[in-house]
Amino acid sequence: MSNIRIHDIKRAQKEKLLFREISQLYLQLILDDSRLRAISLSRVELSPDKSLCTVYFYTPNKEIFEEGLEVLKLYKSSIRKAIAANIKGRYTPDLRFEFDERYEKQERLDELLEKVKKEEG
Repeated sequence: MSNIRIHDIKRAQKEKLLFREISQLYLQLILDDSRLRAISLSRVELSPDKSLCTVYFYTPNKEIFEEGLEVLKLYKSSIRKAIAANIKGRYTPDLRFEFDERYEKQERLDELLEKVKKEEG
């Protein structure tokens, strides 16, 4: 059981490093390409085998994300190369860009709670 915990801790540490590095690279991209300004980096998730890094972005308008996704795909290989140069490790994970639906789910939950609160009070 302690091996599982150590494995999870190491993966979380790697996710933190990746998030920090990708955040810095993304800020540079925003300065270079104004089409990415409306999209914010929200979190990074590493697969259990550490071969795939899913980078989550959020924007209130999903259509803006779709446009920004095309731009992000152009920079994908240079981002991965910069990660490999700045983070020591045997392998650099492949990158996948996704829309983060966590915030939308939270908004819906808040709306439902507010509705229940009004009905009771």
